[in-house]
Amino acid sequence: MAEEKKERLEFRGGMFMSLIPVAIFFVFCIFLFVICKAFNMESLAMGGFVALLIGGAFCKSYTKFWDAAIKGISSISSVSVIVIFFVIGMFSALMKESGLSGGFVWLANAVGIQGGLFVAFVFFATCVISTATGSSIGTMFTAFPIFYPAGLVLGGSPMFLAGAIVSGAVFGDNLAPISDTTIASASTQQYRDGHPADVGGCVKSRVKYSAVGGVIALVLFAILGGMGGTYQGGSIDALSNPASLVMLIPVIIMLVVATTSRNIFLGIFVGLVLGLATGLGFGLFPFSAVFNNDPANNVAGGFLITGISGMLGTVGLVIAVFGIMGVLSEAGMLEWLVDKILDSRMARTDRGAEFACLIGISITTLIFGGVTSASILTFGPVLNKIGMAKGIHPYRRANMLDAIANSLPAIVPFLSVFVFIGAALTGLSPVTVAGGTLYAFTLFGTMVFALATGWGRDYEGKDGEPVKEKPDLSTQPAS
Repeated sequence: MAEEKKERLEFRGGMFMSLIPVAIFFVFCIFLFVICKAFNMESLAMGGFVALLIGGAFCKSYTKFWDAAIKGISSISSVSVIVIFFVIGMFSALMKESGLSGGFVWLANAVGIQGGLFVAFVFFATCVISTATGSSIGTMFTAFPIFYPAGLVLGGSPMFLAGAIVSGAVFGDNLAPISDTTIASASTQQYRDGHPADVGGCVKSRVKYSAVGGVIALVLFAILGGMGGTYQGGSIDALSNPASLVMLIPVIIMLVVATTSRNIFLGIFVGLVLGLATGLGFGLFPFSAVFNNDPANNVAGGFLITGISGMLGTVGLVIAVFGIMGVLSEAGMLEWLVDKILDSRMARTDRGAEFACLIGISITTLIFGGVTSASILTFGPVLNKIGMAKGIHPYRRANMLDAIANSLPAIVPFLSVFVFIGAALTGLSPVTVAGGTLYAFTLFGTMVFALATGWGRDYEGKDGEPVKEKPDLSTQPAS
């Protein structure tokens, strides 16, 4: 029996008109970042839904347009991302409440680190904080008020000090198992049986790329970080809190459980229970900070609730982006793009296909103004189909997607939410902040090396496990 031909979503003016929601969302990104200086996820989510509402008018059937959008939103990838975001929101709020960054300031001051060494220390500390919280933007808003003024007093270069904080925030965004981009990159890459890649396995295989880029950046920050800085002395005791360093224990255990069990929910559960016990036991916060009730206003509060509510904007953005992807998929746009890449001369080899995807990921990240979660969710389905056609393992594809999006394309001046926030919190120019974000350069270089040499390129075996050699897929069941 012949396979029934799939009915495409039709647009007035042809298939390319399905890109109108993407174009409108891009305009919103530029308007919000450049003109309004608005960096909240709620505003981006609004832009995504407005783009869908307007884009539907160009479809021949407004009803079928929204059926396609809902199909994208209700996909297993979308639902998985949304559920995980709400769970990690509570753990992220716990780590922020504990004031972990104050412990790192105390440690640096106690051992007398100054100048470039302090800038390198700031990079390391923000890497730990962003990996613990899974929030790059949250890390920047937490770390800049503490580390930046302390670093200036201790002789750090303003340019590299700001760049170290942004770099550390991006590091965690790329590596943390509770990061939105880690979850998005894993969930968009599927095994041949249709199941998304597990977060723990992706993180475990990703460490080598992040570590190489991070070590190189750490050395460069130590060498260059004191350029133009002047040690001013003075006390920074007000910024210090040594007791908060104990919160590294639940962070480390959470990371170990999540990566070894390949179950992000189990990791968060263990980390949350241990983190609450540790924070309360060491007096880092009272129980009222965990949960409280305001009967007069019929409102319950506490950082657990704040963690859930703090994810609503991000979840809204995820829903809007998956809606747009559903439209593009039903219109045949994604399939057309995949076919063009696979039929190109560059994609005749696995190496060439990966470099073609590097270009695609970079352009998509630029279009979305450095909002890496949106760019990953957008290009992820394209990379998934190309990678599956080449037999490349989902871990490798997820790592490419996340690392490239979180490198150079994410810090282009005047097109980057990370750079805009760094500039807004320091008064430095976007060019200066971007120039000091060394990890973005070293991570991009690491990935170019990995793609060119094949370092870390694994293929999916019959049992879904990574294999070094490309298996014969001719006898494998079709996905």
